[in-house]
Amino acid sequence: MDDERIIELYFERDEQAVQETSGKYGLYCMGIAFGVLGVPEDAEECVNDALHAAWQSIPPERPACLRAYLGRIVRNTAISRYRALRAKKRFDGTEVLLSELAECVPSRNDVEEIMERKRLSELISAWLDTLPPADSALFVRRYWYGEGVSELAQECKCAPRALTQRMLRLRRRLKTYLESEGASR
Repeated sequence: MDDERIIELYFERDEQAVQETSGKYGLYCMGIAFGVLGVPEDAEECVNDALHAAWQSIPPERPACLRAYLGRIVRNTAISRYRALRAKKRFDGTEVLLSELAECVPSRNDVEEIMERKRLSELISAWLDTLPPADSALFVRRYWYGEGVSELAQECKCAPRALTQRMLRLRRRLKTYLESEGASR
């Protein structure tokens, strides 16, 4: 079923919308949640919560791209769940991802003072467009989908240490770009 029809099902308040969404995007959402949480059971709960959030937000929202809309909901839900679980000291894997980006992306309070979140998102998207496709894909896979360095290094046929250095250079380039655009820390 195409996305427009699925969205229409949401607007009709037909519960089949959730089933269709899960069938079409369930693995995609699970990949995002698992990348952040690292525990299949927690990721599955997160996906269910995200599907519920989609049910509650459509309507009034009418996403232009259902896949991206769900990806954002799942990722935000997974990060919130991660923080809640971390507060209970269950695990600490995703903290590395968030801390790696912390040095180049302004903190939430600074972002609210300097610019809207949308502006920051636009700047990062514009920066990603300046990168070679391989670097852009690596950055997104690492920092959006939460894929591990060893997995990515294996696919790139390089040592994890070499990939770590490559990611460090990319983060430094992002930081320089954001500073040049007035979004410094």
